[in-house]
Amino acid sequence: MSSGKKKVSKAEQLRLQKEEEERRLKEEEEAQFQAQQEEAARREKERTEQEQMEKLEAKDQERRESELAELHSLEQKFLSAQQWKTDYRAYGKWEHYLSCDGSPDPTVLQEINTFMSLWRDDQNEDVQLVMEKGEQVLNLIEKLQFLLLDTPPSEITEKETVQYQESILELQNLLHQKYNGATEHLLKTANMYEDSEMGNMQAVIKDKNVTFCIWANLKKKVRLKNHVFCDAQHGFDLPKSLAMSSVAVRILHTYYDHVSPLWLQCQSVPRLEVLGSKELTQHSKDNVEEPEEEEKKAREEPSMLTEEEMCSDGRKSAVSFKENSNSIADINETEEEIEKKSEILDISSQVQHPLTQEEMNEKEEAITDENIVDLQQFVPVGGVYHIDALQLPPQVKQIKDWSMVEVLDVGLQAYSYPPEEAEDATHPPIQITLRLSDNVMYFEDPMIARWDPAGQQWRTDGISNITYERQAKSITFEMRAFYTIALLQDAHLNMPYQAWELQPTGMDEALLIVTTVFATIQIQIKAPLAEVRAYQQMALVASAFAFAWSKWNLEAGQEQVVFKVSEHLKADSVKDWSLYMFNGQKAQKLKITETSEAFSEELEEDSEFHSTLYHMLKDFASKEAIDKVETTNFLFIDVVYQLLLATRVLTYS
Repeated sequence: MSSGKKKVSKAEQLRLQKEEEERRLKEEEEAQFQAQQEEAARREKERTEQEQMEKLEAKDQERRESELAELHSLEQKFLSAQQWKTDYRAYGKWEHYLSCDGSPDPTVLQEINTFMSLWRDDQNEDVQLVMEKGEQVLNLIEKLQFLLLDTPPSEITEKETVQYQESILELQNLLHQKYNGATEHLLKTANMYEDSEMGNMQAVIKDKNVTFCIWANLKKKVRLKNHVFCDAQHGFDLPKSLAMSSVAVRILHTYYDHVSPLWLQCQSVPRLEVLGSKELTQHSKDNVEEPEEEEKKAREEPSMLTEEEMCSDGRKSAVSFKENSNSIADINETEEEIEKKSEILDISSQVQHPLTQEEMNEKEEAITDENIVDLQQFVPVGGVYHIDALQLPPQVKQIKDWSMVEVLDVGLQAYSYPPEEAEDATHPPIQITLRLSDNVMYFEDPMIARWDPAGQQWRTDGISNITYERQAKSITFEMRAFYTIALLQDAHLNMPYQAWELQPTGMDEALLIVTTVFATIQIQIKAPLAEVRAYQQMALVASAFAFAWSKWNLEAGQEQVVFKVSEHLKADSVKDWSLYMFNGQKAQKLKITETSEAFSEELEEDSEFHSTLYHMLKDFASKEAIDKVETTNFLFIDVVYQLLLATRVLTYS
């Protein structure tokens, strides 16, 4: 019986094995069939999608010429803005001619030379008059700087550019010479400013451009070696040897910077290439030209107050300038070239001139000394503090009705500290306290640097024991000699931008909001190829459409940009955003949203490609929005474009 059970069990086992094999084969057949079905479905889907894509591409190509022509018509507003600026510059010269107010036209060499010659010969060194005249000089410098920045290359010759730069240099030099003359005049009459309590001279004279803080050691007492200028809150503590000497201390704070070498790399605004007949017929062909050769950087300006420059009318100085091409975009550059020019934004108030790439590389290689400030990374903020020890000139003596003073031909002279004959000896440092301007914001503790006239650079050595009081807005430090000082800030500390938004607020009005780590900046208005064209076309429709930052822009690659768009005709908050992608040649609406799990270039259902962002938006826009776009003032469009290009929100976010 047990034998029978074994036989049945064995037979049953064989049967089960056979059934298991049959089931396995069936499952494999079903899986293979399922895979074949899925592959067929995938291929069919790909074929359908490919056909649909080809239809869309063909449709886009069919209407490309008409769309580009329509965009070309809109882009004429950029040229209208350029013409308006040209006319405005011409009108400005005519208005200046009619005003007859005695001020020179800084672009006319004879007029500006006559102005400088007359002031150079003027012996009136009253500090108030010098400061008043100084404001006029600063206005002339500003006009020349603006012309260098704003005038298109086609409207300014190389000779004029050099002339304007030289005029700026001479005006800067003359202004500083006059400041020295005014200082000498004050020191000759130091007893008129004698402090009734301490007996030494102290004076604070300031306007919106400059602050003079001057102290003269009349009593020569050790206990009077420190001083705080009450009206400016600047102060110093001198070594004992200086407290016993005929020395004066000047802290001259200029709220502008005429010291730094102005070769700081900055974004060059490219010229606009409005679509022409060549591009209308050759739809997708890019015209890439070699960029114009940039001029070599001009001379750089030493501004350290040395004995030689105090004694001479011709202080050696120079500076370099940025030639910002015109305010209209030029896309005739490769992406690499545009990117190189755009890595550092200009946040300084100075006119600057970009270096060639070769010069930039040489500068980078030259900065091997860790004490040299890299001005491609840091920029002076809050002006410049000229801190000088000066020899006290002979004082005016009153004899009956006569005022007598010994006249020296050497002019204002520096007081050497530490003494040149004892350079190897150890001398106590000078302690300085500076009260920082209320209208200057430092997001991080500022870097203190001294100007090195020999090396034409800012350096951090020679300065120690720095204490920055953020709440009190003051900084105290020690320096081993008297230096020209600047406070520098990282030029990129607000990058990358955390978010940005551009929205219309009315007819020819818009609001640009840029959110950074430290601040949210709101600007009320009245790159790579894709980026530049995106800014152009965003500007064209900014009167009726809101734009904003998208997190997917980082995922889209360098060849294209992604941003949010919404029709926006009322001045309220934007709610319904859609995502668009643009590469300069093709615009499309994306299916994904900001909350999607992954980036995808899949098109929104029932949407198509377009050659321009304008026509892509037009597919979903109301007639009211398009009418508003077509009637937008060209100056509004130009301002929006310039702001977008200056902030480069599509790159730095």
